[in-house]
Amino acid sequence: MKETGYWFQAGLVVAWWVSLAASESVFAAFQFPGIGPLAFWAFLIPDLVLIAGGSMLRAYVRSALLEYVVLGAFGYASLYCLNASLLTGGGVLPTVLMLLGLAFNLFLVFQDSLFRNSTASRPLNLAKTLIQVLCMWSVALVAIPYVLLTSFESTRGPQWDAPMFIGATLFVLCGALGLRSAWIMVRDGLGTPLPLDQANRLVITGPYRFVRNPMAIAGIGQGVAVAIMFESWPILIYALLGAVVWHTVVRPVEERDLLDRFGAEYEAYRNRLLCWWPRF
Repeated sequence: MKETGYWFQAGLVVAWWVSLAASESVFAAFQFPGIGPLAFWAFLIPDLVLIAGGSMLRAYVRSALLEYVVLGAFGYASLYCLNASLLTGGGVLPTVLMLLGLAFNLFLVFQDSLFRNSTASRPLNLAKTLIQVLCMWSVALVAIPYVLLTSFESTRGPQWDAPMFIGATLFVLCGALGLRSAWIMVRDGLGTPLPLDQANRLVITGPYRFVRNPMAIAGIGQGVAVAIMFESWPILIYALLGAVVWHTVVRPVEERDLLDRFGAEYEAYRNRLLCWWPRF
């Protein structure tokens, strides 16, 4: 399962550098004010060798050392970008990208230690779930889309035209699905949606009666809704990449954990329902 994540990462890094070379607007979006383009291109070979090459090699060879090398490369790049943003007052997009890459590699390296059953009471789990939802919405659906808008195009104010209405409607519907699913996880699963504080029971009620991953559908749907509202291709690409990452990297890890904990009960549930398309 890790192999897929490292293959995906290697491909993304190469595609990113190709897009930088092919598009002036993409290149400009990832620059730090006051730092010349030569300094930026100086990272080409380290990126291709340590991150893309290291990821590709790790996809073939099981090696904890390789995982830590790639993680360290992302850590160094993240610290560089953070420092550059502080010094120049700009370059938010490359800094966000590096931090997302760092988080992704932390997940790849330490995924086996990320799953723990909740030991809290239902009211406390509800409070923690609300905080989780607020943080996720603030970062994934507000902060990152705002950075993409300001980096690639001028932000437009609210305009109640057809795209805004369609996007807002989709956002509310998906938000309601996500909140309902989160509540069912707290009520029937005795846990939270976060793997670090996960449910103690297999949840097959509420929206989970019809589809296996309603919260993932809700989150991706909200990302697409934001893209529609602001008519933004970068946000749409971001949302769809999130769906690919979740489906190919995160989902298999979650399903392996569920199968280990609930055995035949989860196997029957997985065989009965699809991941993305509901069955009524």
